[in-house]
Amino acid sequence: MPSWSPSQYLKFEDQRTRPAAELVARVPLEAAKKIVDIGCGPGNSTELLVNRWADAAVSGFDTSDDMLEAARRRLPGCRFFTADVAGWSPDGDEDLLYSNAVFQWVPGHLDVLERLLAALKPGAVLAVQMPDNLGEPSHVAMAETAADGPWADRLEAAGLARDPLPGKEVYYDRLAPWSASFDIWHTIYTHPLDGAAAIVEWVKGTGLRPYVDPLDEGDRQAFLAAYESRIAAAYPVRSDGKALLWFPRLFLVAVRNGRVAPTGP
Repeated sequence: MPSWSPSQYLKFEDQRTRPAAELVARVPLEAAKKIVDIGCGPGNSTELLVNRWADAAVSGFDTSDDMLEAARRRLPGCRFFTADVAGWSPDGDEDLLYSNAVFQWVPGHLDVLERLLAALKPGAVLAVQMPDNLGEPSHVAMAETAADGPWADRLEAAGLARDPLPGKEVYYDRLAPWSASFDIWHTIYTHPLDGAAAIVEWVKGTGLRPYVDPLDEGDRQAFLAAYESRIAAAYPVRSDGKALLWFPRLFLVAVRNGRVAPTGP
């Protein structure tokens, strides 16, 4: 996993929080007593959960100590703890497991999603949003830049940090059997940003991390310059001087049915 910087991530807080808010709006729960924010980051998504379900006990976890520290400062009334969703299990009494932009980083995440949904009580909800942008110019340019420079050997495996998301029908086939209702959809967001440099700043907080983290400062700056040149060509400025970053995201909301999960080995 790459390292994470709360300050870098939150440079574009309004834009990053928009899909999180839209996911919250699609959760079919009028009331909730217990909610867990999986991969809570700096707490911007957790705050949405607190605001909608003010009477719920809302907690969150992340693998990054820096992100958790930022979340605790933002929401001192919530419980935040260190955990990796690949090995974490819910208690089973949660009303909502919510996750914004996390599972794309989790190897074998379909298995994890099915395990989590199966562990919930009937009527509880699993709500997930994942970026689906590996085929976008922003991420294609990362791989091209990594393969074209003195850092190529060191970054040979960097592109393997994430696998492309499977098709929507794959999620449906795995999760619908555990669902009383299952909603899955794609949204492509359009973010007007201040040119190529701003797009680079955006991805420095997320997808670019596996590429720049292994490099020393000199190579990091050279990599970023080469990458920005590609970004400038791929995202020309529009009539108002803005560059348009297209950002596809996949959403799913599953309401647990009454199917009995197997126990034991």
